[in-house]
Amino acid sequence: MAYIDGFLLPLPTGNIDEYRRQAQAAGQIWIEHGALAFQECIADDVTSQGTLTFPELIKTQESETVVFSYIVFESREHRDQVNAKVMADPRLKNLCDPDNLPFDCKRMAYGGFNSLVSL
Repeated sequence: MAYIDGFLLPLPTGNIDEYRRQAQAAGQIWIEHGALAFQECIADDVTSQGTLTFPELIKTQESETVVFSYIVFESREHRDQVNAKVMADPRLKNLCDPDNLPFDCKRMAYGGFNSLVSL
């Protein structure tokens, strides 16, 4: 079963184009190094009664939206191998200046997940 790295982050709506550009370039790097899939999703319908919504969870401000992202790998071992290559790739370092990201890293949620059901 697959292994998934998942991300949830608040993104200022004025930074959507910049984020898309960086995510597209970063995704290509992950795929080149062996990730099976790389997906970036922008919130569209995040209202629900009786449950905690993503905007509530990450405390988005009025000028922010939610990005839900995930990367698919063969296994956790495969994820660790791919991520080591990606983190050592100079293109990623040139792409992502930690002092000038289009979103607030401190409010990003991340986790690695074993696939429970895959249809």
